Amino acid sequence: MDTLLPAILDRACKGELQSPPDQAMQPDPIIPSPNDNPLAGSAPPLVPPFQPPVMAVPPPLVAGFPPPLPLPPTRMSSPFRYLIAILLSLCLGLFLADAVISLADDTLILFFGIHLLAGIRGIVFLFTILIAIVVYGLMGLTPMIPKRLFLPVTLFSPVALLVVVPFFIYFYDRIQQIAWVISFCQVVCGLSLLCYVQVGFKFRWPLVGENQLEGRSFCWRNLSVFLLANLFGLLPAAIIHLALCAALAVDHFSDGFLALRPGGLTVQVRKYVRNDGKTIQLIPMSHVGEPAFYHALSQSFPTNSTILLEGVTDNRNLLTNKITYERMATSLGLAEQQREFRPSRGELVHADVDVEQFSPGTIALLNLAMLIHTKGVNAGNLLKLIQFSPPPHFEEQLFDDLLRKRNRRLLQEIKARLSQSENIIVPWGAAHIPELAKEIQKSGFRLDETREYVVIRFGSVGAKSKGVRKGEADEKPE
Repeated sequence: MDTLLPAILDRACKGELQSPPDQAMQPDPIIPSPNDNPLAGSAPPLVPPFQPPVMAVPPPLVAGFPPPLPLPPTRMSSPFRYLIAILLSLCLGLFLADAVISLADDTLILFFGIHLLAGIRGIVFLFTILIAIVVYGLMGLTPMIPKRLFLPVTLFSPVALLVVVPFFIYFYDRIQQIAWVISFCQVVCGLSLLCYVQVGFKFRWPLVGENQLEGRSFCWRNLSVFLLANLFGLLPAAIIHLALCAALAVDHFSDGFLALRPGGLTVQVRKYVRNDGKTIQLIPMSHVGEPAFYHALSQSFPTNSTILLEGVTDNRNLLTNKITYERMATSLGLAEQQREFRPSRGELVHADVDVEQFSPGTIALLNLAMLIHTKGVNAGNLLKLIQFSPPPHFEEQLFDDLLRKRNRRLLQEIKARLSQSENIIVPWGAAHIPELAKEIQKSGFRLDETREYVVIRFGSVGAKSKGVRKGEADEKPE
């Protein structure tokens, strides 16, 4: 009995004691018959065969980490979602490529003075801007695009430009260093976004997977918020920022002689006095402006004054087109200085240079600029502009011809006229006035009085040009 029971249980577990229901049970020679065993009536019934349950083996747990959560359901793929993923991948890839090329180009320029990658940089930047515009527009049409990832990509270039404008105004001589910093920040931003979407630096294509897109393809709420944010948020902020930067630039580069106010563009007339009683009046002029501005100036000059007039002559007819601002004045609804500024009191003296004192490159540029200014932009004029090839160091020569050379001639005339006149009046272009002010203060003149005139009105504010007398404490001589 001790040996039979284990054998029976073993065969029962293996299923060898089961038989089909339509077949009779066959006697087993190992199991004795009830007739053979007198104790069979008292033996317990046999246990029916069973199959052990199959249990799944749980994955091994890592010490310190909770068991893994079930995977979220995968979003349904579609051709549209795949196209959006490819477009976003191209946008991110071009953004990063533009960043790397820009950083390399700025590094070569800053440290070695080599302009090697300018052409490639321009092409990549063009495609980057175009695809960024497309992606930014799609953000309003479909909420599938993750804005937290692609708002930095699409808005990086315009925001960077807006941010660095004040630096360009006050640190103009460090433009290349500023450009390098911008390129470096773009590289850091691009690599960070790439690492985020790739879950590490494991490159795969497309860079942005379909599972990283949002669910819905269109939502009216998304479109409404997008339009409101742009029309009443980003656009007004950009306009206000540019207006403030323009006011800062005008004030900085003119040393305060020009100012942008809510009412319009104003000029500051400054009167300088020397100990012997001689006076010099510096008047920043604009080639176009309100007629009232020119009339008020013409009537403000004393009869015993000497007025040193601006105006480049052309005795040898080197200019093929006359220098005129009539077209600009007409298009802006303003008056031209040459027609409206007619001083009736005082001695008028021409104090400018002749065109023949300019370099050939400057004369060629003036002819081209006046051609486009008077005739407008057409295919022929545009071709001439493209074909114009300036000589080496042209910018320095142009600046010297149009500004420094003329200022030197004017200062010589001022020095010569001081022995003959008590009052010298200098109504010249605003770009000339800051250097003239520094030079006359070096010769012993001090600031005595300032007046302001509205040159160009914005709307109806400041309808009448008027002078506002200020005290000597408003500004100190340098």
